[in-house]
Amino acid sequence: MKNDITRRDALALGVSAAALAATGGTASAQSAIKAADVPTPKFAIEKGASLRMLRPVRFVQADEDVFRANCAKFTKDTGVEVKVDFVGWEDINQQTAVTSNSGAGPDIIIGFSDAPHIYVDKLVELTDVADYVGKKYGGWLPLAQTYGKKSKSNTWIGLPFGATAGPLIYRKSILKSVGFDTVPDDSAGFLDLCQKLHKAGKPAGFALGNAKGDGNGFANWALWSHNASLLDEAGNITINSKETIAALKWVKDLYPTFIAGTPSWNDVSNNRAYSAQEISLTANGVSLYFSLKNDEKTKAIAEDSEHQLLPKGSAKISPMAGLTLNAMLFKHSQYPNASKALLTYLLEKDQYEPWLNANSGYWAQPLAAYAEAKVWSEDPKVKIFKDTMNSTYYDGYKGPISTATGAVSADYVLVQMCAAVATGASTPEAAAAEAEQRAKRYFRRQDR
Repeated sequence: MKNDITRRDALALGVSAAALAATGGTASAQSAIKAADVPTPKFAIEKGASLRMLRPVRFVQADEDVFRANCAKFTKDTGVEVKVDFVGWEDINQQTAVTSNSGAGPDIIIGFSDAPHIYVDKLVELTDVADYVGKKYGGWLPLAQTYGKKSKSNTWIGLPFGATAGPLIYRKSILKSVGFDTVPDDSAGFLDLCQKLHKAGKPAGFALGNAKGDGNGFANWALWSHNASLLDEAGNITINSKETIAALKWVKDLYPTFIAGTPSWNDVSNNRAYSAQEISLTANGVSLYFSLKNDEKTKAIAEDSEHQLLPKGSAKISPMAGLTLNAMLFKHSQYPNASKALLTYLLEKDQYEPWLNANSGYWAQPLAAYAEAKVWSEDPKVKIFKDTMNSTYYDGYKGPISTATGAVSADYVLVQMCAAVATGASTPEAAAAEAEQRAKRYFRRQDR
């Protein structure tokens, strides 16, 4: 993991001054965020409380700096010590599972997206916190409600802190050199563009490895843009469908246009390839753009880069779910009230807005009022990330989120299906049938 952190450090923004905003400064005085007059919940903090929190490692240095500063403020204000550990993206699922199974460990884990739905029986309900901050800050956005609430209920089992989108990022000059001003919005047009980029020696590159963000993001986009889905609205497994077969045939045609090695890519591989000018087109969060922009050696690449929503293909809108930070409070915690107080504190304007701004658009807000944060007006190339949590697509789409849908995502069933077809290890038909069988095993376990 040390090596992974080092690689990510190289991509970080290093905005050291950002942490100062979280400790006071003038951020709140200049704020355009409107907060309703809502009574603050009174959580009776337990005597001698101290808290442990686990969350994913940052891609943007200021994310960690300001987050730690906010927790330090909470300690100063309440006397409750807070220890925050940042772990690798590929490690967070495993450590959450260990915590859940052992009934010991961190009080709070900020996992990804549907994680609370996997461990719902081990979690403390958070409806009181969610109702308060929702009423105060304009309401929860659609993706936050999807991931935060237990399926088919108004019970909150997670508290989304933000989501990162993975739209396209591309070199404008290179696209123009092969005859395109922008990326086509249809699947055939996108394939044509990638074929021309490959022929020009400036290929595209998308993760086909077991990458939590980029791998799942590509597989979901490939399927959703062909109107394929893991489940239907009733929760029936529909992955082995004519739409999935069409999506996999498209992936098979698209794969030869990629740079070599994408089946082994993790969540930092495309960042490195794009920064090194080995590829001219990929999908990524805003961290890649800002790492380029804030380095004199790569500033010209940033100026020549543009973001665009993922092509919608056959879908009605761009099918893109944001990878979401989702906080869970475990029942084994001896200090549930202190934990709720901390989560509430971190989502309040004085703490949340400086953190959101410091992330430079990498995490987009879950609450409507924060759409007025300063970060969204500072750079036009970042504005595309503002509406990430307005998405109606999510892991497990179109069905209800459950332990089984979370397991399918965590086990990279859809990514591996796409990779098998792309590399010629399987036919589209065989890969779809195998994915169906793997999914059925998880759903059978859930039904026991």
